[in-house]
Amino acid sequence: MTAHAAAPAPSAAPAAEVELAIGGMTCASCAARIEKKLNRMDGVEATVNYATEKAKVTFAGGVAVADLIATVEATGYTAQEPPRPTGEATDEADAQPEADALAPLRQRLVTAVVLAVPVIAMAMVPVLQFEYWQWLSLTLTAPVVTYAAWPFHKAAFTNARHGAATMDTLISVGTSAAFLWSLWALFFGTAGMPGMTHPFELTIARSDGAGNIYLEAAAGVTAFILAGRYFEARSKRKAGAALKALLELGAKDVTLVREGGREETVPVSELKVGDRFLVRPGEKIATDGTVTEGASAVDASMLTGESVPVEVAVGDSVTGATLNVGGRLVVEATRVGADTQLARMARLVEDAQNGKAAAQRLADKISAVFVPVVIGLALATLGFWLGNGAGITAAFTAAVAVLIIACPCALGLATPTALMVGTGRGAQLGILIKGPEVLETTRAVDTIVLDKTGTVTTGRMTLLATHVADGTDEREVLRLAGALEHSSEHPIAQAVAAGARDEAGDLGTVEDFANVPGLGVQGIVDGHAVLVGREKLLAEWEIRLPVELERAKSAAEANGRTAIAVAWDGEARAVLEVADAVKDTSAEAIRRFRALGLRPVLLTGDNEAVARAVAAEVGISPEDVIAEVMPQDKVDVVKRLQGERRSVAMVGDGVNDAAALAQADLGLAMGTGTDAAIEAGDLTLVRGDLRAAADAIRLSRRTLRTIRSNLFWAFAYNVAALPLAAAGLLNPMIAGAAMAFSSVFVVGNSLRLRNFKPQG
Repeated sequence: MTAHAAAPAPSAAPAAEVELAIGGMTCASCAARIEKKLNRMDGVEATVNYATEKAKVTFAGGVAVADLIATVEATGYTAQEPPRPTGEATDEADAQPEADALAPLRQRLVTAVVLAVPVIAMAMVPVLQFEYWQWLSLTLTAPVVTYAAWPFHKAAFTNARHGAATMDTLISVGTSAAFLWSLWALFFGTAGMPGMTHPFELTIARSDGAGNIYLEAAAGVTAFILAGRYFEARSKRKAGAALKALLELGAKDVTLVREGGREETVPVSELKVGDRFLVRPGEKIATDGTVTEGASAVDASMLTGESVPVEVAVGDSVTGATLNVGGRLVVEATRVGADTQLARMARLVEDAQNGKAAAQRLADKISAVFVPVVIGLALATLGFWLGNGAGITAAFTAAVAVLIIACPCALGLATPTALMVGTGRGAQLGILIKGPEVLETTRAVDTIVLDKTGTVTTGRMTLLATHVADGTDEREVLRLAGALEHSSEHPIAQAVAAGARDEAGDLGTVEDFANVPGLGVQGIVDGHAVLVGREKLLAEWEIRLPVELERAKSAAEANGRTAIAVAWDGEARAVLEVADAVKDTSAEAIRRFRALGLRPVLLTGDNEAVARAVAAEVGISPEDVIAEVMPQDKVDVVKRLQGERRSVAMVGDGVNDAAALAQADLGLAMGTGTDAAIEAGDLTLVRGDLRAAADAIRLSRRTLRTIRSNLFWAFAYNVAALPLAAAGLLNPMIAGAAMAFSSVFVVGNSLRLRNFKPQG
């Protein structure tokens, strides 16, 4: 009899993570409901983002992805797994144009607006009420209430099945009540009689309602709220564009180096680990790898944010999507597809967006209470009048009047009008606001994190100073050095050439030009043997810097600047200082941030000396400088500040800033930067002026205050009018005039945003 070892106890299944694309959400409360349902499942933790229409779910045990999808579908929505980014450029033929996704909503909006305008005009202007005008109104309103308003009715039905009420419920109930009552009055009451008019009377009197129609309310509310939904959807569709912009930064084709030196151009998707590929000057590096041949300078500013190009030679690592600005390189691929740094950054952006708390709309929160109260009040009104012997017609008139007066005409205008005026004014000032959810965070922001390169600084290497030896003419130094550097493709050389041309005018003529990899350049300029580059280049020619130039070089490097030595005819003549120059307006912008109650923090991948020098120049405290931060670590810095209970705004312009912009409570992207940063940000600053960030926050806060005041007055109008409706004292003209007045007030209040002015 043989003994058998006892089978080990099964270990708990490790937690898995999946991202689901959610369809059918119409408001923030939809996202909250899905999240609540998923989190009720054993071993499941979920966050649902209404803005990106995605759910990030962590699950364990016996839960399968199919179970998660089934739960979402049982809640009344759709769910599926979206493809993860691979780090490869996508085929444009496979991409769904954003316009196609918005086409159905746009068609409903156009239908509603075109048909609703004449209906509202006829109802509100008695002179337009010709014989049988009411039947034309019915004909025009029917498609609006059925076809155009169908998304509201569908959402209301879905919500009702799950015992919930949102703005959609209120819109559906109100428009349906107005339309159905108008049908009854036209076919069974006196409203369909030839010559019927709605005289402009502002008297409060009880009516049986048989001669009243409310078609303008049904058509107008549908059109107004569809307009708000369309503008919201258009901005929401851009949530995933940051990922697309990131992935499109990569090269699409690559030149492989085969056996015997044969070159072959293939799509980058065919690249495999271990393949050797060629990178010519001016080309993007196709993927992460190691240099096996050649030496060059690589511009990695879009990915790392560092303004100084990186010198690479055999054995050095390079990153995909960076730009070769120097010589010819042969690179061996070490990471491809989803494993590259670019793909990992895309996932960081995606995760940051999904982790962002969904903006909870004030209107949706109030609607969750307001809708049941209104429906309950309507039923109570019906029961009260029936119990008091007022008759079925009078009782139904009062009950339906409650539903109609509660219909959110001004409420539908409150957010979109303020947003349209505010964003329109912002666009005039070079500030692009993506959507209403952006505004909700601006008021609470207390810390503003500033990327250095391209945000506080120009993002371009600039010749800042020239130190000359005794007896040397500065103009001659610039003329000779600038001529030699003009023949080089290196960004630092181009900065010297541009600065020399500005200061000295015409440059000299170059002969026998030679690039010394990693050291500098040499050649004959107007008969002088000129050297421009590192001190080591001069040492190879046994030329030493005099004491005063050595001190100037040390001081420049202590301030984080690049020091370039210049020599000719066997003598060291000058030291040039080159650096990423601070923008003229940055110091003023920092003062404005402090005036808004914001704490400025400088965040950069550059070294500590550079960062502290820039911070001192613009007025940022040394303790608020965070330097030498890798791109993927910028997100962690933002999270750490948020963990300190700070509400963080982030200003950046590079690919390396995209994930941090998405993670921040408020992301402000410089429009002079990359598409990835712009799409990841909540606000885009078209100008490269950092002062625009302060104006953007001021405008956003003012727009938010306008929206809140609009919502208050819209609800106040509803609440004030409900008792009159319940008492049966509202005739069509009073209801229409009150609704028109509230709408005009909301629009007028919003139009005040046109007077917003940036600080001088």
